[in-house]
Parts: sequence; structure tokens; C-alpha cells
Amino acid sequence: MMKGHGNYMPPAGGNPGVAVVGPQFMVPYPIDLTIQRKMLTLSEGNFNVTDSNGTLMFSIKGRLLSLRDRRVLLDVYGNPVVSLQQKVLSLHRRWEVYRGDSTDSKDILFTVKKSHILQLKTELEVFLPSNTSERHYDFKLKGSWFEKACTIYAGNHSNVIAQMRKVHSITNVVFGKDKFLVTVYPHVDYAFIVTLIVILEEINEDRKDED
Repeated sequence: MMKGHGNYMPPAGGNPGVAVVGPQFMVPYPIDLTIQRKMLTLSEGNFNVTDSNGTLMFSIKGRLLSLRDRRVLLDVYGNPVVSLQQKVLSLHRRWEVYRGDSTDSKDILFTVKKSHILQLKTELEVFLPSNTSERHYDFKLKGSWFEKACTIYAGNHSNVIAQMRKVHSITNVVFGKDKFLVTVYPHVDYAFIVTLIVILEEINEDRKDED
């Protein structure tokens, strides 16, 4: 895996790092990832994640004919890393993320929901299982106008842990692909960040269908 070349800031306040999915997905330098969604496939919601060398890191597969939106993040060997699914009849578009291919509540890693039901710019709040009151979020994702970019924060808005921008090109439109460039900061769980970007894209796609 190559070191990233994006601008970054170390975790604030001497934070030793952000491990949500697992410490094996943390490195001491920034990394750049490309997340590409293949739109014109029979399997809805398929993504590939590569590093700056084009080496496959993860794939995300959708489950067809499911009663709810469900995706599984797989490693390069096809092993499930996390599974993510949208709660049925959730006004805030709440998604739940579980370890491996589990749907058991004891294996939940975090939940994600829209900050507000009606939004001009997408903002998502992330809660860890220990945060049962959800009075304050543990992480926040803030999108830009037209969702061309987003920034992910740990705790407050002064501690940036990752940034994403969407690539708009004629090639992507012709071949039915969405492409996202992501910079993950040092000591931050990149499997966690990839999962958040996929959920953001799913929520934005749902919003397009409603418009």
C-alpha cells in the first residue's frame, strides 16, 4: 500500500488513533483510496475500493431481493469485514453496521443517521454502541453543495479524520460509474471510513429517487 499524498492533520489532542472496525485497518501515514461504484450491473450497490497503486483493498456487494437495503464489505479474499443495513421505516435513514456478516445486536459496531430529516446538504451523525443516549455524536460527516465532497470529523469540527471528493467525468457518465477519491488521515481506521462513504452514497441515491 502506498502512502497518500493528500493534505492532512494529525489527530488532535494527542489522540492515539481511531479504530472502529479494527486496528488492523490503521496505518501511521495518510492513504489515498478510490471507491468506484458500478451502476450498470445486475447486483445493485456494488463498489470496488483500490489504493493509489490500483490494488484492490475491498469490495462491497449488495444483496438483491432483500426486504431492506443490505451491503457487505469484503476483503480481497472475499471474507466479510462488516455488513451494513438500513433500518426499515427510518425517517432519519438510519443504518446499522455489524462485524462480519452478522446481524446480531451484540456485534453492532456503529450506527449512522441523517442529522435532520430534511437537508439541503447531507450531514450524517455516527454513534458507537456505548453512546446509548445519542445526545452527542461520536463522528460526523458533512457533505458540500451538490455532494461533490465531504469531510469526516471525530467528535467536534476541529478534528478532521478523512476527506472525500467525487470525480465527475464524461467517462464515468457514459460507463455508468461513480468514482470517489478519499484521503484517510494517519492512525484512522480506513475500513470505517470506506463504510461511511458507501452509506453516504446510498442515502444520496435514495434522496435522488425521492426528488
